[in-house]
Amino acid sequence: MGTEHSKNEGRRSMVFLRKGPKLPAWEDALLSGKEPKSLLKRGLRYVSLSLIMKGMTSAPDFLWGLPEVQKLNLSRNQLVVIPPSLAKLDRLVVLNLGGNCLKCLPKEIGLLRNLKVLFVNMNYLTEVPAELSLCRKLEVLSLSHNCISQLPLSFTDLTSLRKLNLSNNRFVQIPLCIFALRSLDFLHLGSNRLENIAESVQYLVNLQIFIVENNNIRTLPRSLCFITGLELLNVDYNAIQTLPDDLYLLRRLPRIAWNPMDKGLHIAHNPLSRPLPEVVEGGLDVLFNYLREKKEHN
Repeated sequence: MGTEHSKNEGRRSMVFLRKGPKLPAWEDALLSGKEPKSLLKRGLRYVSLSLIMKGMTSAPDFLWGLPEVQKLNLSRNQLVVIPPSLAKLDRLVVLNLGGNCLKCLPKEIGLLRNLKVLFVNMNYLTEVPAELSLCRKLEVLSLSHNCISQLPLSFTDLTSLRKLNLSNNRFVQIPLCIFALRSLDFLHLGSNRLENIAESVQYLVNLQIFIVENNNIRTLPRSLCFITGLELLNVDYNAIQTLPDDLYLLRRLPRIAWNPMDKGLHIAHNPLSRPLPEVVEGGLDVLFNYLREKKEHN
């Protein structure tokens, strides 16, 4: 009797367990009865957590109970929203939300005061919260492959920002706030709808890489020639017909470049007026000499 009673109790317990709330398959596989903290990896620099390609449509609740995490990778999922609970992870230094289905970011992102690197590329953002400008330590920001057409004026406060990728969006002009980001050394605005580059670009005195390929730009401003630290200038696939005479001042451009990864002047696939196409074929030194002589004769 006692043995039979124990078996029946065991069966009832099993039934009870099966009726409990079932974790998503990916979460069940991750935890497997373990504490969420066991997923953390403690490296030399950061305490990190990676949840790449888990098929998630929402972030797991256990995540917000891990305030010690400094590097969080939630990329390549199907996340639709990031909740305000993100603010609980106030030690975050690196946050990767790339490759999801996000249409907006929570304003609480501004509470991540230690954030230095943020990737939100390949989503469906149409705007960026002004509160992001409260992340004063931010150094790297990628918002590429979204649907953004403007930035908050408060972005002028991101004075530590060094690398900014805004490619593959819907900008018709370069947002004015960008010209206040004097620490920028990398700016990518390729594949937008730009028709010009404002003279104010000269204020980006530390710029080394400037990419504006695949836009509708017709002329390059003279002030661009005064950013003498430029090592890569990519204006491929635009509508440029003439070049500013002072372009020869950009002496750190090493060559006419054809490979997208190479430093130098990228100027292919533009309707340059003659004799510029032939001059460019001769190389950068020939082009610079031509422009210098042209200026001296004017």
